[in-house]
Amino acid sequence: MREVIILGSGPAGLTAAIYTSRANLKPLVVAGSQPGGQLTITSEVENYPGFPEGIDGPILMEKMKEQAVKFGSEILAGDATAVDFSSTPLKVTVGGEVHETRTVIIATGSKPRLLGLGSEEGLVGKGVSMCATCDGFFFKDQEIVVVGGGDSALEEGIFLTKFASKVSVIHRRDELRASKILQQRAFDNEKMEFKWNTVIEDILSSEEGLVRGVILKDVKSGETTEFACTGVFIAIGHIPNTSFLKGQLELDGTNYIVVHKGVKTNVDGVFAAGDIHDHVFQQAVTAAGAGCMAAIEVEKYLLENQ
Repeated sequence: MREVIILGSGPAGLTAAIYTSRANLKPLVVAGSQPGGQLTITSEVENYPGFPEGIDGPILMEKMKEQAVKFGSEILAGDATAVDFSSTPLKVTVGGEVHETRTVIIATGSKPRLLGLGSEEGLVGKGVSMCATCDGFFFKDQEIVVVGGGDSALEEGIFLTKFASKVSVIHRRDELRASKILQQRAFDNEKMEFKWNTVIEDILSSEEGLVRGVILKDVKSGETTEFACTGVFIAIGHIPNTSFLKGQLELDGTNYIVVHKGVKTNVDGVFAAGDIHDHVFQQAVTAAGAGCMAAIEVEKYLLENQ
């Protein structure tokens, strides 16, 4: 019987592990299919407090893991494939083995929705990005493209004009889904232009393995053209890693966990932290903050339910 099991080993999960292990709760951290979370595919993190020179994402996550283990966290490789929150003790299945626990912190995060191109994943961190606030600084005075037509795409595009010389928004339709005020800001921005009824067919790389351009396809005419750019920012949404939770917890219409009073779910003793419930900020520092909150709520819950 565990006092707490933490699902996920990104900033939210490992921060929760640091706090719960320091409270002598001996947490079991289920690392997940991408140990360290999305920061492990981020080449350099410059906006995490305490690292004025920046730090590589994988190194930051390794340091968090070391800190959690130092205080007594146990890391278990693998994914949680099923849970049973219908009765106590709570049950979590990992690799076919059922683990019983009094509390659970779910920090399994989300994954960016990708374009599905063969060239895409190999260029992540080499010109392909899913986070403008993380990587925009590296594209000073360069021409880049943003894919998408919703609020997040325009927000990223507007933000990127602080750095890039030109931002081209690639959208498969002839009108945007974004709010009217964001549309107006984007249309008024002289650094932004729009390519309507257009999709990316391929992402091209240089001999150095960096993005050098994209192949664009007009969805109406079928015509393809090569377009030079050094960055491709994909903003077509995220997919929360909640498929194993359906029927166990309250999820919203887009399958994010619904939280109450910060990080509480609709099941007693089950808490959520990070991108699994936050589809607005989705930053390492906000995920870490939520992990801290979840850990403190676990401590409080265990004290009240001895």
